[in-house]
Amino acid sequence: MARPKEFDVDKAVAAAVEVFREHGFEGTSAQMLVDAMGIGRQSLYDTFGDKWGVYLAAVRHYSQAEVRTHAELLGSRERAIDGIRAMLDRVAEDAGKGCLGLSSTVEFGCARPDLMKIREAAGSTLTRAMESTLLRGREQGDISRDPDLDHLTTFLTATISSMRLAARGGADSVLISALAELALRALR
Repeated sequence: MARPKEFDVDKAVAAAVEVFREHGFEGTSAQMLVDAMGIGRQSLYDTFGDKWGVYLAAVRHYSQAEVRTHAELLGSRERAIDGIRAMLDRVAEDAGKGCLGLSSTVEFGCARPDLMKIREAAGSTLTRAMESTLLRGREQGDISRDPDLDHLTTFLTATISSMRLAARGGADSVLISALAELALRALR
């Protein structure tokens, strides 16, 4: 008879997220994960299979939480443009911590189908939320009618990635906030 898990899997995965955000997949050892997650090495292997299994669980957990937060912020204001501002302001505030979604793209590109599936699901959900908000912003007269919605959504996604990458590379908060402000101007 198998023994029941003696740890909270969600808390352990959340701890793994922070390790992978800081060190990436290649820079993270199994020992670093065991220490951060507060579990034994055998529990790691029994629950996740291997380090890659922990990584997939961490990327999934992180991506779902980020998309949920972005979508909530996008819909949190009466005016759509203010929801977009709230989302970009949050990214600017948090940009220096590193983004597990972005780092997984940088580290693996399109080489891992299991990782691509997680990123595509998160991207699809975020794209729908952004498109809906941009459409609402157009209806309110705050978003330009010229660019295609797909292009504007791609622009917003690229802006978020650029802000996070610039911050991770050492850009200060003034520059990161300026990128958010420029994006908002470009939408009008």
